[in-house]
Amino acid sequence: MEAFDRLKQLVVEAEVEVLKGEGGNKAAKVRARKKMQEIKNAAQDVRAGMLEAGGPETGEEGGEAAKG
Repeated sequence: MEAFDRLKQLVVEAEVEVLKGEGGNKAAKVRARKKMQEIKNAAQDVRAGMLEAGGPETGEEGGEAAKG
């Protein structure tokens, strides 16, 4: 799944900037916030792709999670 791979890559990239930001680098904090927005958008893309793929949906009322 291409969208999920992109999401994972963004998380790795964000980690670098977050660590730099924790060290006091203000520019890294800005980059980390920007990367977090990209992560949010990428997660939405993954979610949309899963919905488009079809199949049974899980939730509180149905699916495997509710059968347990």
